[in-house]
Amino acid sequence: MDLKSFPTKGNLIQAKNSLRLAKQGYELMDKKRNILIRELMNLISQAEEIQSEIDKTFSDAYMALQRANIEMGINEVASFANAVPIDTSISIKTRSIMGTEIPLVETDNTESNTPVYAFSTTSESLDEAKKHFERVKTLTIRLSMIENSAYRLAYNIKKTQKRANALQNITIPNYEKLEKSISEFLEEKEREEFTRLKVIKSTKEKNG
Repeated sequence: MDLKSFPTKGNLIQAKNSLRLAKQGYELMDKKRNILIRELMNLISQAEEIQSEIDKTFSDAYMALQRANIEMGINEVASFANAVPIDTSISIKTRSIMGTEIPLVETDNTESNTPVYAFSTTSESLDEAKKHFERVKTLTIRLSMIENSAYRLAYNIKKTQKRANALQNITIPNYEKLEKSISEFLEEKEREEFTRLKVIKSTKEKNG
């Protein structure tokens, strides 16, 4: 038998303290869950906006690329494309939202803005295509960061919900039941003791 369930005043105090802590824990879990849900909904809204912008920018980029292919020739455009260096400036850090580590992606656009070909030998449409594709890259980085953050938040929301449910549906009712049973036992014991003392007093008065 669990010694904590013995009907003593010490265990009653301990049960009340445990119940209070469990209720506080549930309130904290509930607040955490609500904050994470708000953050998740905000990220979903951002992701939808960025995805829409990516679709439009991609469309503009391919239209400009088509014009450049027509004006300069596919092979010529390909040679300029191959001259664009691989971007190695991306760095990933993390930040915490209510204990959830989410990625913070940073990139240096300095190299992207540096010309890799002579403007005099290219058409304006190629410049437009490059600008749009650079914008797509930036947006894609942001979108990947947001989607990864949303996934992590959703996972943590699920964990927090389970903990809150366990506190609300199992832990708190168990401590409430324990507190009630110990209180009822001690009250009954006090009534019995009071009755016993009255009987003793009454007996002494009769015999006195």
